[in-house]
Amino acid sequence: MRASIVTVRQILLGCLLMGVCAPVWARFQPVSCKNGFTEEQEITEGGKVAAQVYLQMPVLPDSAPVSQYVRQLGARLVSYAPGYKWPYSFHVVASEDINAFALPGGSIFVNLGTIQAAETEAQLAGVMAHEISHVVMRHSTCNLTKQQRYGTFAGLGQLGAAILLGNGNLGSAVSQGIGIGTGLGFLRMSRDYEKQADLLGAGILYDAGYDPRGLPQFFEAIQAKYGAGGTQLLSDHPNPGNRTEYVNAEIATLPARTGAKVTSPEFARVHELAMKEKTYTGKEVQAGLWRQTGHYAAMAGGPAQVISATAGGQGGGAVRLSRSSLGIDDRMVAYQGRRFSMSYPASWQKGEAKDGSVAFVPPNSAGEAGISYGVLIDTVRTQDGVSDSASLARTTTALVQQLSRQNAGLQQVGEMTSLNLGGQAAVAVELRGRSPVVEGGSALAERDWLVTVARPDGDLSYMIFVSPEADFALLKPVYSAMAQSFRTQ
Repeated sequence: MRASIVTVRQILLGCLLMGVCAPVWARFQPVSCKNGFTEEQEITEGGKVAAQVYLQMPVLPDSAPVSQYVRQLGARLVSYAPGYKWPYSFHVVASEDINAFALPGGSIFVNLGTIQAAETEAQLAGVMAHEISHVVMRHSTCNLTKQQRYGTFAGLGQLGAAILLGNGNLGSAVSQGIGIGTGLGFLRMSRDYEKQADLLGAGILYDAGYDPRGLPQFFEAIQAKYGAGGTQLLSDHPNPGNRTEYVNAEIATLPARTGAKVTSPEFARVHELAMKEKTYTGKEVQAGLWRQTGHYAAMAGGPAQVISATAGGQGGGAVRLSRSSLGIDDRMVAYQGRRFSMSYPASWQKGEAKDGSVAFVPPNSAGEAGISYGVLIDTVRTQDGVSDSASLARTTTALVQQLSRQNAGLQQVGEMTSLNLGGQAAVAVELRGRSPVVEGGSALAERDWLVTVARPDGDLSYMIFVSPEADFALLKPVYSAMAQSFRTQ
């Protein structure tokens, strides 16, 4: 043991004399977690979700001065981010909520409310370094992998289904989408993940030349002003406990230095501009009136422009369709997909996703508010496979439970029933939720018919037929005919 100590001392002495020793200190290193997604999948699917943020949130164009500043600050920070070189991008949302979130693959969105609340550049950089750390350690897709392990159906394939027609929420039973109120469930981090992002974020701040205490200072200031659960930021980023204590302990492991950057004249200028920018409450963002202002971008890198609302609706709300518009008396036409075939009314529109998800909807029944009429078909792989009637019922129950968790107010109506679709074992259950169709200023009730089919390969195919409750009986014969025509491939 003594010999090894001497050897180490000799090596250290030698490298010091030669002047080539790299500084060595005990600092937090990125933690890996079980992840079932490749980096390429994460980037591709995360990009699809980012596209939906632009349709559902007022994102400032990249040319806006505040956006330019945030991009430059982000670029400085990511140059010190360890690990895989994700295609990071930074954007600003005109929301008054004090919050920020990072999507799979590196798209990071910072609310104007966060920029307005920050008192120094180090504080704002701390929030951004924290989000960068979530990307580095792939916490969002690790969350999805964990959910799959526990028998639920969340996954990047579900995200693809949610944006199938280039819209946000596809009816209450299809996906939670990017709803401001519900948030992105897979982005809600555990306290352990939050602590990891704090510690790595502090290191990124330090390496970038900032005072790393800016990170805990911002969280402390927000909590002192609003309380532990007073902002969306504190809800989405729960305090792991003793945040200041453990971040300061981490800072103590870093080499002492003077002149750490706290703020800058550029931050002061941009902060002043941010204070003058129009911000929206969560309800105002959901109402969608910002879409017609011409101030916000419809895509990453795009200019400010008017973003179309749902056809015939107000502020992104869908409208109820007439009987003739629903195509109830149409002839049926055949569809042949990669994993299934099915018939649907000739006047209905078809949307296909790269992951194999398909939707069929009447004209003007799908928009940014969601799918108001129609059907979404998708396939999921479960942990143990679907091999008999018992496992089919069990996995269908799990799917209903997940849909209920993801869609506030969605409930099962009645008992599960068995079906036979051309020799294929299937079960059906009805659900009740809230429709995107608005009448008299209020959303109508929605009735959904979930049909699940056991596939020969053990996967589960499912169909969700969507309609305002008042029109469900009118459409049920069409939906039944479509379900009876369904064949797995």
